[in-house]
Amino acid sequence: MMFYKFFTLKRGFFFICFLFFTVTNGQTIRAQESEFTLGTVCVVNLYERGTNELYRKIFRRIREIEEIMSANRAGTDLDRVNKQAGIMPVHVREELLYVVERALVYAQSSGGAFDPTIGPLVNLWGIGGDAAHIPGEKAIQDALSLVNWRDLIVDRQAGTLFLKRPGMALDLGAIAKGYAADEAARIIKEARIPGAIVDLGGNVFAYGEKEGSKPWRIGIQDPLENRGTFVGILEVRNKTVVTSGVYERFLQVGGKRYHHILSPQTGYPADTGLLSVTIIADRSIDADALATAAFALGYHAGRILVESVGGAAAIFLFENKTIRGTAPAMANFSLYNQGYRILP
Repeated sequence: MMFYKFFTLKRGFFFICFLFFTVTNGQTIRAQESEFTLGTVCVVNLYERGTNELYRKIFRRIREIEEIMSANRAGTDLDRVNKQAGIMPVHVREELLYVVERALVYAQSSGGAFDPTIGPLVNLWGIGGDAAHIPGEKAIQDALSLVNWRDLIVDRQAGTLFLKRPGMALDLGAIAKGYAADEAARIIKEARIPGAIVDLGGNVFAYGEKEGSKPWRIGIQDPLENRGTFVGILEVRNKTVVTSGVYERFLQVGGKRYHHILSPQTGYPADTGLLSVTIIADRSIDADALATAAFALGYHAGRILVESVGGAAAIFLFENKTIRGTAPAMANFSLYNQGYRILP
């Protein structure tokens, strides 16, 4: 048996894992497997239960989801919906209908702060890509006029999606990884793995618990420092932990940072006094959407939204280096960086 320690730093999370290679009954057991998909490095750690067959099954499912829901690949179901905007409904697979329906639930409950039709704005700003730039005011207003979740029609009976107006575009970047993490966790559960970590570019599902019935320890990134510098630690069992923040993807111009969480109300990066929002929940699809929605809403409205979702909790990091959170989250949070202050 060989092992070594390694560190994984993704979208605000820090955790320590041990990588094992073992041969049992002629089958190689690997603690970790990684693959570039969903536009990021995805890591699954099954510890001493990680067979080649099980890893292949998990990553095959993740790739299937990308092939259905990616906004950046030609020929996906989502791409076909976007190309037929204002023209005709498009028949899509069940998975996409489900994710869009969940997205619309959060669009409604957040008053549009979370909006799956934000594609025109995302494409215009291009943050995270080579063409990232600050658009002109007219271009922003033109794109903004095409963002409205109420103009996205889901026909369950026909199995179709339809964007009412030409130029509209779906972008599920704030929820699709959550669905993929849930699917990975489902496969792990079916395989009766007692504990595993799924990290889809920082969208973390801490499945089960660590050996010895111990909780997983997930770090919350300090948005003002380099990757791996964390504010504190969350201890969780069988929970997903997702953070949205100003440090994930951004454009730096003239000393000002323009982050990727765009407001469907203003067309600009959301300015709510927050550095990040971390959501702890039972399902990653919920945590993914909630993290974006709560950041865009700001602390007060965001907290109300989080507390309306059963099993969800949140930690809010503010620009003035203070921290607030819902009671279930703070009960499992330990502050490590004394440069931050916890407020009631």
